Amino acid sequence: MTRIVEPEAGPRSKRAAILTAAVDCFGETGFEATKWSTVAERVGIGQTALYHYFESKTHCLLTIMRVELQRSHDRFVEATKDAADPVEALRAAVRAAYDVSPQEVLQMRILQNHMDLLSGSRRSKREEDERVAARQLVQVVERDWTNLLVKGMSQGSFPLRDAQLLGSSVLGLIVSVWRWYRPSGPTPLSEVSELIEGACVRMVAS
Repeated sequence: MTRIVEPEAGPRSKRAAILTAAVDCFGETGFEATKWSTVAERVGIGQTALYHYFESKTHCLLTIMRVELQRSHDRFVEATKDAADPVEALRAAVRAAYDVSPQEVLQMRILQNHMDLLSGSRRSKREEDERVAARQLVQVVERDWTNLLVKGMSQGSFPLRDAQLLGSSVLGLIVSVWRWYRPSGPTPLSEVSELIEGACVRMVAS
């Protein structure tokens, strides 16, 4: 299991454990169906202790979404930085998107299922801070993919098109997998990755 660890968490902090337990619960039974007390039980703390770290279940959800978006951005940057050419960068970015643990699959499913939460402001400052940070990261991720295509077009590797529209289409195809893919299902993620990689290259380079 991949644990969520954030820089501000000290060695005695329960923050990472709470986030990990929440990912498990939200991913398995859904956000609405998960009781806040169930998360506390999994961590082995009292429910009131949760409020030291997160003021609400929604605050925790928004934090999970923000953390996942940051992870996705970091993985994209790492995967593409040494690519020999734009086509290889595109392939590497798609492969990196699916080079994930079962825990990260849950994080991405949670993110995609609750993207609408990022569209409206929150009354709570802590929730709003997380929402704004997550919303900004969405823009960064979209920019990453658009810039990759712009570079490929400028170098003649990809035909000239609307890079922003094409980038949104490619990214939409990639993330759509998390709405239906299950690690326990009949199709291995490696097969999904190969299929989507080929589809993205055909979409961009043809």
